[in-house]
Amino acid sequence: MSTHKLALQLMAAQGALGAFDTLYHHELTEALPQRASARRELGIHAVRALIYSVLFLGLSAWAWHGMWALALLAVFGVEIVLTLWDFVVEDRTRLLPATERVTHTVLAMNGGAFIALLALNTPAWLAQPTALVWQTHGWLSVFLAACGVGVGLSGVRDALAAAALGRAERAAARADGDGAGALVFGARKESVLVTGATGFIGQRLVAALLRDGQRVTVLTRSPKQAAWLFNGAVRCVDSMDALAPSERIDVVINLAGARILGWRWTAARKAALRRSRVALTGRVVAWIGKAEHKPRLMLSASAIGYYGVQAMGDTTPLAEHAPPQPVFMSQLCQEWEAAAQAAQAHGVQVACMRFGMVLGEQGALAPMLLPIKLGVGGPMGGGRQRMSWIHVDDLLRALAHLWRTNAEGGALREAYNFTAPEQVSQAAFSRTAASLLGRPCFVPAPGWPVRLLLGEQADLLLEGQTVAPVRLLEEGFQFRYPALRGALAALLAK
Repeated sequence: MSTHKLALQLMAAQGALGAFDTLYHHELTEALPQRASARRELGIHAVRALIYSVLFLGLSAWAWHGMWALALLAVFGVEIVLTLWDFVVEDRTRLLPATERVTHTVLAMNGGAFIALLALNTPAWLAQPTALVWQTHGWLSVFLAACGVGVGLSGVRDALAAAALGRAERAAARADGDGAGALVFGARKESVLVTGATGFIGQRLVAALLRDGQRVTVLTRSPKQAAWLFNGAVRCVDSMDALAPSERIDVVINLAGARILGWRWTAARKAALRRSRVALTGRVVAWIGKAEHKPRLMLSASAIGYYGVQAMGDTTPLAEHAPPQPVFMSQLCQEWEAAAQAAQAHGVQVACMRFGMVLGEQGALAPMLLPIKLGVGGPMGGGRQRMSWIHVDDLLRALAHLWRTNAEGGALREAYNFTAPEQVSQAAFSRTAASLLGRPCFVPAPGWPVRLLLGEQADLLLEGQTVAPVRLLEEGFQFRYPALRGALAALLAK
């Protein structure tokens, strides 16, 4: 086999692996087109995708003779520089999951191999008259051409997403300039500790706190990355031991927790979920116990999984006093809340925030909308399961509401449901999203494959609860997005 054909086969492998990386990581799990901090990364991806499109299409059925060989070497050089720049930007702006980091490593190795093999052809091609010579390789050429078209479309997608994020960033800056939409946490400027700050909600929260003039300390496993992410505007520590007992923290906002939806809930994964929630919260409370200046308030995340699952067809609203159930997701939330409530023994006011499904530019919404965008959306597992959700802007506004209430001397209850007043079925969610996107919505998805793949975890997708924000409404909190259509329309407009 010639080195040229081997190089093309490695290119074909690059195309297949690159497609997996784009669809699974960039679109589904990381949702880069909806992530404000990924604007530069998307811009780099757009340029790299254009280069790869030229390479796939140009090398699929042509030999680059004469001066074209030098042009090919120049393209390789630009691609190598962009790849290295992409690595730097990724490490500065987000924590890559293990599967994505491994995929990128394999892509870099494979890319280096086919570039080296193609470079070996350069002396022979330079000796030929300058021309693009037709040279096909059967189905390999067809596959490479298809890869070229696909990566070109991906590049257009990334370029449009980067431009949209740029417009949204400029609009947000204008809104901040005239005071529109800015969150106010309190009249006093205080010191706040945030865990889980690099996550979807945490990033938005820290940005809002900084705009309001609060002093932010972030507890994170990756202090350097968090410092880059927040442009050096926050203090970053990697353990509670890095905070001296004499340091003053006025408010603790505890959002930390490993992603609940993912690999099956084996004993090891359940233990990891408990460590990321219960054990970490315990370490924060232990520091509070030693602190010379106790925080006045701890707002700790929880989830509506606290209520377990509701019988199919039962739409009775679940208020905060509804009982938990003896299932894992409920037990996890109970342990998480108990760990946070232990701070009350030190004189700290504690409120647990039971989050519903959070709709925003990141998080669960992007993978939920993907099949609908592709025209294959519809009811899943019958579609009758209830979905209790909240727009991310309302979540942050409700959090600020609790902060202000406590700062003004008001008493907080131990738990609040952070869900919108309107709860819908999964089928109704799909129909609403499809109508806003102008797509059909008729393809049913059976529940048994999800159950087979995820086991007990499938309850998160196939069962549901009708959870009402009773206490927030009683306290006069007004939702900006009380109904699903308005919330989705606002997000899709971005």
